[in-house]
Amino acid sequence: MKIKTLPILLLAFTVALSGCGKAATSTPPTQSATVEDKASFIAALHASGATIESGDSVTQDFFTPEGNILTVNGQDVQVFEYESAADMEAEASQVAPDGGSVGTSMVSWMAPPHFYKAGRIIVLYVGNDSTVLGLLEKVMGHQFAGQ
Repeated sequence: MKIKTLPILLLAFTVALSGCGKAATSTPPTQSATVEDKASFIAALHASGATIESGDSVTQDFFTPEGNILTVNGQDVQVFEYESAADMEAEASQVAPDGGSVGTSMVSWMAPPHFYKAGRIIVLYVGNDSTVLGLLEKVMGHQFAGQ
């Protein structure tokens, strides 16, 4: 009787483990679904423990809306909020994968550019601070363009 029970237990154990693996991989790794606009972006950064200060407005020739500079843990991050997600996606599609050009504009960055998008916003961080990059990836997901 014990010999017949062991294979059944092993089979049940294997099925249980394979189910656990599938459940773990279906969980999204980031909070980007909660970020829809500048306000929810700031809230997500605060919830992640970041220090944030509001700064001046900023314009980039290649983005339609005027942006805002936020100082996140001492680093400037630019946030551009659009009227709709479709408007944001249309402009995001113009950014080259390496961030070296946007549409017909060639850009010479002072540091590596990192472009993120979620909801109705594009976030641009020009720099290489690993803490800020980690925060942006946590709240926005993987960058869609940049270095």
